[in-house]
Amino acid sequence: MKPSQSKQVDAASASGKTPPSLVWQIVSATFFRIVLNTARRFAYPFAPALSRGLQVPLMAVTSLIAANQASGLIGLLIGPMADRWGYRRMMRAGLALLTIGMAMCWLAPAYAFVFAGLMLAGIGKTTYDPAVQAFVGQRIPFARRGMAIGAMETAWAGSTLVGIPVVALIIDRFGLQWAFFAMALMGAAGWVLLARVIPADKKPASGNPHGIGMAASLAQLARIRPAAGMLGFGFLISMANDNLFVVYGAWLEQDFGIGIVALGLSTSIIGAAELTGESLTAFCGDRLGLKRAMVIGLGVAAMGYLILPYIGNSLHAGLGGLFLIFCAFEFTIVCSFSLCTELLPSSRATMMAGYLAAAGVGRMVGALSGGALWLAGGLAAVTGTSVMVMVLALICLGWGLRGQHFR
Repeated sequence: MKPSQSKQVDAASASGKTPPSLVWQIVSATFFRIVLNTARRFAYPFAPALSRGLQVPLMAVTSLIAANQASGLIGLLIGPMADRWGYRRMMRAGLALLTIGMAMCWLAPAYAFVFAGLMLAGIGKTTYDPAVQAFVGQRIPFARRGMAIGAMETAWAGSTLVGIPVVALIIDRFGLQWAFFAMALMGAAGWVLLARVIPADKKPASGNPHGIGMAASLAQLARIRPAAGMLGFGFLISMANDNLFVVYGAWLEQDFGIGIVALGLSTSIIGAAELTGESLTAFCGDRLGLKRAMVIGLGVAAMGYLILPYIGNSLHAGLGGLFLIFCAFEFTIVCSFSLCTELLPSSRATMMAGYLAAAGVGRMVGALSGGALWLAGGLAAVTGTSVMVMVLALICLGWGLRGQHFR
């Protein structure tokens, strides 16, 4: 983008209009985010195929998945780098890591290389996500932030509804190696395209003429009450969600005796719920006010957890309950992304990286607690715990945003 075009974008954004060039930038960034999300999520449904293709036990593949999830913690270091070095530069770095990682998996399909390649792709997503969210936060006025972030977050559901089925077709027709090649190719295309459609970074991207060190940047997350409150909120709602997510398949299988095809259908229902929640954020988040929308979403999700054991004697009602819970959760967390982009305007990527890391730790804790609760008390123990965790999340939200003038 030429400098004159960049000035036009800034002027149009300030006037309340979203210029076509900025829309195209967000659409392009969202498309390649689907590729990154697909690379992160495809190992879940295709774990048996990876096990066979790499000639390793299934446990080795699940260990690979867990290590890939843990890569999100690296975002705590990458976020401050994005604020200092620029958002476009870090977005392209994320796509470069995806390309290198997937190319490694394609060229050397042995377990050690695939492990390393998927870790690189995971770090690529961890690099890309805070930068792209901070980029939107920098360019879109807060009054329309929910719409922009909500539209961009459809990339998460898009990976389930579009990306993974495409990967399945490639694996079925050409084999596992060519799925890696396709994702490497898309990553390389994104690395080239984003340099053409997104303007060069201002120096510094954060707007701070001197910048602040990494330690000082990270210290803000604990020192500033709204930031600390939102980190606790993200940890707790993610814990509550994954507490159920890791056992819902066991519940459906045990109580209704459904097979693999039906479990696959339930995954599609969750993908549709995620897309609905993201779309509701885009259409309703700004109108309701992001803080109010988060409270509403929290309440609906808690209600879903509360009633699920009572309506779960019917498969259709149980699937409806799961849809409600995952839709409300997605609506809540995407609204929280939008709000977080405004909490530390001089360190947006740092805030987003910290929030994503807190949510990632919450998911890991929820995955561990969900299995133990399921064995101890079944679905009621799982959902009852999730309700209590949601109450704690509401307390964190109220404490963190007390006195803050968000709609």
